[in-house]
Amino acid sequence: MKTIALSAAVAAGLLASQGGAFAQNQLTRNQIVNSLYETEGTVARLDPIALEAAAQRAAASGGDNAPGPLSDKLAGLPQISVEINFDRGSARIRPESYYSVGLIADALHTPYLMGQKFVVIGHTDATGGRELNFKLSQQRAIAVMKALVTTFSVPTEQLVAIGLGEEQLQNPSDPYGAENRRVQLINIGQ
Repeated sequence: MKTIALSAAVAAGLLASQGGAFAQNQLTRNQIVNSLYETEGTVARLDPIALEAAAQRAAASGGDNAPGPLSDKLAGLPQISVEINFDRGSARIRPESYYSVGLIADALHTPYLMGQKFVVIGHTDATGGRELNFKLSQQRAIAVMKALVTTFSVPTEQLVAIGLGEEQLQNPSDPYGAENRRVQLINIGQ
């Protein structure tokens, strides 16, 4: 799995834990394509509705943020995590993040990724209640999907938006860390 973070602040924190990260101005379309590209046997069929239902059950039950079945299902799939800045407690994409959303769209328009289906997953940190975070993550995933479709002409049928709230923290040792507030794209094939 390749994970590319998009801010200098996040990059500093992830360098130690993941062996490397890229600042927002260093991310390229080709890095996104390479992270999401399906090679023979790398894309397992994943049911986004079942994935979101599992996250909703975990949010309602007050899960413990420990890696579990969701992590297992997602770990081996072609994916990328991108920090998209939102206003606090809001699904409004901040203007400075449209560059990153545009890079994602540019990658999705390449012949390598056309015809593939992607799950846009919204994640939050642990600030606020679990159910609130779940709903906010859904709204943020939908906001990114809408921006990809309306602003950047990515075909609607190529995307599914779901929220996982705080169920899959990027950095469980700092549940309130900014690196946990991200959008993840996962290639689920055709």
